[in-house]
Amino acid sequence: MFVYLAILVISSLLQYALRPRVPAPKAATLSDFNIPVVQDGKPVAVVFGDVWVDDANILWYGGLGSQPIKKKGKK
Repeated sequence: MFVYLAILVISSLLQYALRPRVPAPKAATLSDFNIPVVQDGKPVAVVFGDVWVDDANILWYGGLGSQPIKKKGKK
């Protein structure tokens, strides 16, 4: 039984040591998003009920700016 336990521990350590290293992801920039923009003179669709609008005219799409975290949260 101790032999199997030793093999388990050794194989776990080898798996941990030989695992692939994953690089840290880059922060997204505004150019990474595909957001429709407002076009001057484009008619505004009036929708009644549940329909799918293929060509939406987006006027505002949330605050996509970022701010660095300056302090840790409460524990």
